[in-house]
Amino acid sequence: MSDTAASSDRTLRTGPGRLLVAVYSVFALAATARGSYQLATRFDEAPLAYGLSVAAGAVYLVAAVCLARADRTSRTVALVSCGVELAGVLFVGALSVFVPGLLPDDTVWSRFGSGYGFVPLVLPVLGLWWILRVHRMDRR
Repeated sequence: MSDTAASSDRTLRTGPGRLLVAVYSVFALAATARGSYQLATRFDEAPLAYGLSVAAGAVYLVAAVCLARADRTSRTVALVSCGVELAGVLFVGALSVFVPGLLPDDTVWSRFGSGYGFVPLVLPVLGLWWILRVHRMDRR
């Protein structure tokens, strides 16, 4: 690994990168645990909503692991997972607002993450910003 690549790997997981890993880890645990519990105990009430929460948890987990690893491949996967997360929160958020009966119970991404203080909406934007910022520093 070149000195520049090693430097960018360290940079990705320092400062704001560490905070992003921590928040993604908490959200991965929270969304997966909540969705899994709901699927196991109330599957018949809202399987789509609960399944979406588990899927969101999986996306958060991938982002957390890849941001923590911080090598070139992991950075690419983190970039994709943050993009998928942003698309998911925008799509599910819009569905929950404009077609509220489709999801009879909330997901992590319902109403753009309003049940979680809109962190699910802001988190992928911050993740994308951080990854791209570090990538730009690599080019210098």
